[in-house]
Amino acid sequence: MCVALPGLAISTDEGQLTGQGLEGFYRAGRRLLSRCQVRVAGREPLAVQARMASADRARFVGTLRASPHSGPDPDIVVERIRHADGTERITLHSAALRPLRVPLEVALGTDLADLGAIASGTAGPELPASVHDSGLRWSCATGNSSVTADPPPTDALASAGLLRWEFELPPGGSRSVELRVRPGGAVPVRAVGRTATSPLAAARASGDDPRVQPLLRTSVEDLHALLLRDPTHPSDMHLAAGAPWRCGAAPAEALAAARMTLPLGTRLAAGTLRTLARTQLPGTGPQSGMIPGPRRDAGTHLPPGCTGTEATLLFPALLAEARRWGLPEPETEELLPAAERCLTWLRTTVGEGVYLGDPHPGGPIRCETQAHAHRAALLGADLLDACGRPGGTELRQWAQSLRTSFREDFWIDDRGGGRPAAARAPDGTPVPHLGAAAAHLLDTGLLGGGEPAPGLLDKVQTEQLARLLGGPGMDSGWGLRGLGAKEAGYNPFGHRSGAVRVHETAIAVTGLAAAGYEKEASSLLRGVLAAAESFGHRLPEMYAGEQRTDGSAPLPHPAACRPAATAAASGVLLTVTLAGIRPDAPAGTVTLRPMHSAPLGEIVLTGLRIAGAPFSVRVSRLGLAMVEEAADGLQLGV
Repeated sequence: MCVALPGLAISTDEGQLTGQGLEGFYRAGRRLLSRCQVRVAGREPLAVQARMASADRARFVGTLRASPHSGPDPDIVVERIRHADGTERITLHSAALRPLRVPLEVALGTDLADLGAIASGTAGPELPASVHDSGLRWSCATGNSSVTADPPPTDALASAGLLRWEFELPPGGSRSVELRVRPGGAVPVRAVGRTATSPLAAARASGDDPRVQPLLRTSVEDLHALLLRDPTHPSDMHLAAGAPWRCGAAPAEALAAARMTLPLGTRLAAGTLRTLARTQLPGTGPQSGMIPGPRRDAGTHLPPGCTGTEATLLFPALLAEARRWGLPEPETEELLPAAERCLTWLRTTVGEGVYLGDPHPGGPIRCETQAHAHRAALLGADLLDACGRPGGTELRQWAQSLRTSFREDFWIDDRGGGRPAAARAPDGTPVPHLGAAAAHLLDTGLLGGGEPAPGLLDKVQTEQLARLLGGPGMDSGWGLRGLGAKEAGYNPFGHRSGAVRVHETAIAVTGLAAAGYEKEASSLLRGVLAAAESFGHRLPEMYAGEQRTDGSAPLPHPAACRPAATAAASGVLLTVTLAGIRPDAPAGTVTLRPMHSAPLGEIVLTGLRIAGAPFSVRVSRLGLAMVEEAADGLQLGV
């Protein structure tokens, strides 16, 4: 899968586009070309290699024998370089001892279907082609597309959807054809992530573990590939949720990914916040101040949850932490009113109660939602105080009340030491299953001086949760399961009932490390790194939660996005967690709390950003951190 939104190209590792399944070139969710089959000398090349060269480019290599009596060795290599922007270069390389006359045929076709119709099996038949310019063209009521070729073909047969060339290949010679797939009348569109104005710093990693460097590099490439512009404000960029299924905006995922990528600079966070602030619901009703979002499956034991609630709570938290990483004060002031409306919605919705319930009548009170709300209140109060705005004291008082009640109402004592409830039903009954959502209880957020905010659990409860998350029921060996393996309804492929979701695993790793439970954090971290290596360092959104064994590999999930914004951003967060970077740019300080066990040995991170300037850090094999590059005036905190 080659991705550089709004462009997308999907094929099997054979390289041929056959029109089956999701195969094809896409632009903004519409399939411009579904079939692109190459034949050389009347035969399909034998596929020998498929490799991602970058997030938006793949290389396919095939071979064939064209010379008579050439023996078992191929004498023609067929190379295809495919780009997500709709460009493909086909090159024939000859290793024959004498000149070859080689016909090249490319069979093309499309249905111009949108991705939703293709996924549901209602795409319809291929459309008839017409000869156009130096290639072919297809049209229907909803649009048109064309393929042009350079050099122009010797023959173009519209009825067969066929372009044909006759090439003379000298010994050791090569000939190439470049195909360009475009919507009708469109000019090439440069992907957002390939412009000179990318909001993400080109961070690099090196060290003892050879997997860290390609994981960070691939994660940054995938984030670039998923960048979108706000069409009404082109300078503001945010991340699509993932390809191929979710190439549009998803507020909660966009905010979560922007938060995890703050070490790459604050420009993505600022663009995401400005874009979503424009969607904030106005007025004075119960939803005033909310950032709308769709409902999301919550697994076996709970009804779907509201991602709008999550996004509304993430907004002020992201703004507060972006300020700590160096978001300029004028941009903070610009976004502060939207954050205040989010916090006002929180306090208004809670009212005289303690807990934040579902926005739908009769819904449960979710553990995960209380964690998001508690973090938003504390980080929001910190932000309001720093900007001279009222309301911080009230938010802290509510957060204190929430902590007191939560530790009593959401903790289930049992013979194993207890566990947090996943939710409380409307009648107050606890929902006792243990899932990865509990990891959000460890994600408290960053306050001034590099200090984490208080958590909802006390010290004893935090220790027990760490033990549970690090135990065999939750730690699959590849990462954190969405639901414990011994829980009723466990399914290793379940979206939120057993599959490993990379985002929640990264949240667990960082939370465990910050709380001092490095053994459990290190185990989950090594599991994700091993999975990443199996996936070519391009982490999918999720994969099966089957137990890891000697010689096994993680099972891909057929519905997972890959690349996915939160998974790619998790690669950044996991890498930076090793160094424990906690900045406070307004105070001019940065605190380092590395993982003292140095689970991956020595690691060097360069090209990060704090206060808008490059930041580099080295963590030794003894778990000691040293700043190697930083902004002028930035002091190392205690």
